[in-house]
Amino acid sequence: MDIGLVGLSGSGKTTLFNLLIEGQAESAAKMAANLGMARVPDKRIDFLSNMYKPKKTTFAQMKLIDLPGLLPGGQGGAIFLASVRNVDALVQVVRAFEDPMVPHPSGSIDPARDLDLLHTELLLADLELVEKRIERLESSKKQKENEQEELELLKKCRDILEGEGRLETLEISPEQAEFVNGYGFLTQKPMLIEVNLDENQWRSQKYPGQEKLEKFSKDHGVPLLTVCAKTEMEIGMLPPEERQEFLMDLGVAESGIDRLARAIYAHLKLISFFTVGEDEVRAWTIEKGTSAKRAAGKIHSDIERGFIRAEVVKYQYLHDLGSMAKIKEKGLGQLEGKEYIFQDGDIVNFRFNV
Repeated sequence: MDIGLVGLSGSGKTTLFNLLIEGQAESAAKMAANLGMARVPDKRIDFLSNMYKPKKTTFAQMKLIDLPGLLPGGQGGAIFLASVRNVDALVQVVRAFEDPMVPHPSGSIDPARDLDLLHTELLLADLELVEKRIERLESSKKQKENEQEELELLKKCRDILEGEGRLETLEISPEQAEFVNGYGFLTQKPMLIEVNLDENQWRSQKYPGQEKLEKFSKDHGVPLLTVCAKTEMEIGMLPPEERQEFLMDLGVAESGIDRLARAIYAHLKLISFFTVGEDEVRAWTIEKGTSAKRAAGKIHSDIERGFIRAEVVKYQYLHDLGSMAKIKEKGLGQLEGKEYIFQDGDIVNFRFNV
């Protein structure tokens, strides 16, 4: 799944991108984007790695794309919209931090205004697409089968958009969802808001326009998070053993980057299952609701094709009991068939034959 970071120029979007991928990319150019993989922090992987002492430890990862920035007044909107269409989900980076060395392109700090600009660009693009399709259907002399249902569905979309809503909140059947997905509506893409704070704002968790952003988050069902990219960058330069102490001094339990990575993962309804051993402890990413046989295919197509059974152990059992031997003693292991729906944190060994 491709996750796009979007925001106005000067929002700190590329800094966040670099923090997430632990890279050194330059600001996304007007016509180009930065691509990278971000690790999803997971204390369960840390625990399993300490237990098995593997040669290799692999965390879950997400593909991130730092998209070209939008300019005030919607300048560069065509390029912005074209790049947004190519991703599956969005993280909108909104600037709240004060920094005279990085002037805001609009001349003032106003997170609510900037978020509204981003939201409006996506909304108007969807509304234009909906209205053109409605006009085409209504002017058609002979409607094809199901086109009346399509027309009614599009009018429902138009009502939401005219009310400044997002199509991600559209309540429809799975069959209708498959139909709507074909349009590639921008406001239907899962979205999170990341507010980029300065250190004083981060300590107090207070920033300009906070009430408006919190209301938008609540009204549209969009997760709202905060981060201080500049301070996070400084923390990242410290030795690992000093980072947690620095965070505690700031009054936060964990870094904003870690929280953002996990929030993206959760909002997209992604979960992890684990494979463990002396060679590797690894987290595998699947969509919530994935069957055992399909999950096996994440590791290798041969395992999916020759699937026999999945030996499943709940992570919490291993954490609490401390060894696989004790789990076997208590009979807490599960032997599951191909239709078993994987749960977040399942530790799995696949039986297969090809």
